[in-house]
Order: sequence, then structure tokens, then C-alpha cells
Amino acid sequence: MDFSFLILLLLVAILYSSVGHGGASGYLALMALWGFAPETMKPWALVLNICVSLIATFQFLRSEKPHWKLFLVLIAGSIPAAYLCASIHIEQELYKKLLGGLVLFQSTRLLGFLPSKSSTETKKPKLLGALVVGTAIGMLSGMIGIGGGIILSPLLIQLRWANMKQTALLSAGFIFVNSISGLTALAPSAEMLSHDLLLALAIAVGGGILGGWLGSTKLNQKAMRITLGVVLLIAGAKLLLG
Repeated sequence: MDFSFLILLLLVAILYSSVGHGGASGYLALMALWGFAPETMKPWALVLNICVSLIATFQFLRSEKPHWKLFLVLIAGSIPAAYLCASIHIEQELYKKLLGGLVLFQSTRLLGFLPSKSSTETKKPKLLGALVVGTAIGMLSGMIGIGGGIILSPLLIQLRWANMKQTALLSAGFIFVNSISGLTALAPSAEMLSHDLLLALAIAVGGGILGGWLGSTKLNQKAMRITLGVVLLIAGAKLLLG
């Protein structure tokens, strides 16, 4: 496997896990650039996503109290939606443009100096709204092969349902369960479990441990907002530019 690919894979895992993301959109973009087979990209991205998001979840649990009610309502809609939509095929260029546009919009809001109170002051979420949000993101996650964190995180902040640390924890857990749901629906073959995947997995796990530690203990609220904005900007550009 190409050394430069592994280096970029490590950086993606560090950056995404620092804000509670698994990194599937980044992994998919890298694999597309390196010419991976389409039938390999989706399950590989989900496997890496599961491991990195699980690490991020444990890291953020050490420093943040989970919002269990909101989390359970979100995944109540997202898990079945991700499972049902995982086998749906949509035209690749269309989904890249749609998702890339959404991600770039959210990143510009974060990097365009959202009101500071959106990062520190929260309000009680509407549970029906959370169920709808979780279901919609689960559907898109299943179709594309991501965990949905790049969509969920900015929405949680914009709606003021969670602060940055809570958002990172909620996103990590959300990504973990949705990635499992999507991967289960795909039922990947044993041939997928190659030495290359194990190497990529080891690199991603190392990056996830480092990134989760940085995000949960070293980065303040403002730094995390900017970091998240950069993560989304990179993801959106990769999706749009292919």
C-alpha cells in the first residue's frame, strides 16, 4: 500500500477523531483518489469508522457527561434508516455534489464566526425534531457509507442542542452505531479482510487514539469549533472535487 496514502490516512483519523468523528468521508475521498474499487470503498470506510469512532467515544466519555436522552432518540431513527438505505445505489457524482455542498455550507458557518453563545449555551432539544434529524441523517449515511457525524455535528451546534464537547461525544457514538448498522446491511465478503485493510486499520486506530486524546483534553471550545470547521471544509472540498 502506498506510503503517502497511509500518512494521509493517519492525518485524517487524527483530525476527525479530535472532534468526535470517525472519518469515513475523508477515507472515501482518499480511496477515490488512489483508485480503490467502488465495492471496496464503502465497507472499508465503515470498518475504519467503527474503530475510530469507538475510540473517540471512550476518550470523550472521560471528560464529558453524555446526553443519553438525546442520543437514544437520534439513534432510534438513524439505526433502522442506515440499515435499510445501505443497499441503495445513487449516482456517485450527484451524491458527492449534494453532500459536498451541505458540508461546505456548514463549514463556512463555523469558520464564519457563529455567535459564541452557540458553542457554550444550550437549550432543551425537541425530541420529535431529534427523531426526524436522526432518521434523515441515518438514511443519507446508509446510502453514502458514512456515519453521519459531518452532518450531525453542525446541526447540533446550530440548533444549540449541545456544546462542542457534548457534540463530539454525541457524534462519536452516533457514528459508531450507524456504521455498524450500515456495514451489517452490506454483509461484506471475507475477501474484503485483506492485509491492506488490517494495515489501514492499525494506522487509523493509532490516529484515532491520538486525535481523541487531543480533542477531549487539549483543545478548548474555540479551537474545537475552528477545527471542526476545517474538518468539514476539507470533507466538502474532497466530495465536490472528487
